[in-house]
Amino acid sequence: MVNVRVNIYLTHANKWCILLNMKIPKTLQQAIVYFSDADRAFEYAKNLRWPDGKVTCPRCNSDRNYFIKTRRIWLCQGCDKQFTLKVGTIFEDSALGLDKWMTAFWMLVNCKNGISSMELHRTLGVTQKSAWFMLHRLRAAMKGDLSYKFGGAQGGPVESDETFIGPNPYKMHRSRKLDLQRGRGQGKRYGYVDKTAIFGVLDRELRQVRAKVVPNVKRETLQNAILENVEHGSAVYTDCGVGFDNLHRNFVHEVVNHAQEYVHGQVHTQGLENFWSLLKRMLRGTYVAVEPFHLDHYLDEQVFRYNNRATKNNPLNDADRFALAMSQVGGKRLTYSELTGKNESPRHETTGTGEAPIPF
Repeated sequence: MVNVRVNIYLTHANKWCILLNMKIPKTLQQAIVYFSDADRAFEYAKNLRWPDGKVTCPRCNSDRNYFIKTRRIWLCQGCDKQFTLKVGTIFEDSALGLDKWMTAFWMLVNCKNGISSMELHRTLGVTQKSAWFMLHRLRAAMKGDLSYKFGGAQGGPVESDETFIGPNPYKMHRSRKLDLQRGRGQGKRYGYVDKTAIFGVLDRELRQVRAKVVPNVKRETLQNAILENVEHGSAVYTDCGVGFDNLHRNFVHEVVNHAQEYVHGQVHTQGLENFWSLLKRMLRGTYVAVEPFHLDHYLDEQVFRYNNRATKNNPLNDADRFALAMSQVGGKRLTYSELTGKNESPRHETTGTGEAPIPF
């Protein structure tokens, strides 16, 4: 399924690179040179957003429009409004050119441990605040397809597990440790105080993972998450945590006791443990401190890279991942007030977003 999607988008990308008399970029250096030309960047993005060549208005979905080449905008005859390539995408209402956006996107989808806003700020010559906002908008485009479930006829055995992200008690000040031991912390169990719970599932056959922040690791929370993501009757492997009790009612459930062993034949959660290791390496090494409010965005980033890594059966390269990510920018919008939570404030007033006078 993933192979077909990537090949479709890559075919269009190859086609337009050939028409524009330049090879498709394979490396970051080639991508910077390629997208530095506004016309090439425009054609590349346009044909990934509308692969069938039929440009539709993002407001009324009408395909009756004409293109004003000198300004790179379309005038829709359905709603009689102008729109640019950026309208209706994560790039909307941004004065930055596609050369900066595409360079940032290439780095984000291909750097194994992510890229910090400070590094992007120095690379692109934008402010750190702009770089931080850019990265979160790009992560919104990397969110995967959740319309199908794991397991069943198209999948295989499913691993399910949970982990915790937060401060390490062993590296805290002695006074803070004493407060936790005396029960003055916010948590109930030493070692997991003030940490955020994350739930994940991994389909071994599809080699796909899903992860999300959960409010707690109670039985009801974890089992509802499994029911939302796994087909009934599938084989589900977990550890012996109490949150996974009674799964045998809906699934072929087998457990491994980590107090005795980590692998019992085919029953283990080592695939998910690998993903947790990559996730924590990214958070500790690159982003250092992530607020729980934003953690879901960082999960989407790591899930995208994990699900689209190169394997024998799916030999993707950097250009493939970039083309797939670019094809997902449409229909997604993230404003600064939504990102920072200000839109939920009673004092926040919704204002209409304008459009950049020129699209690049």
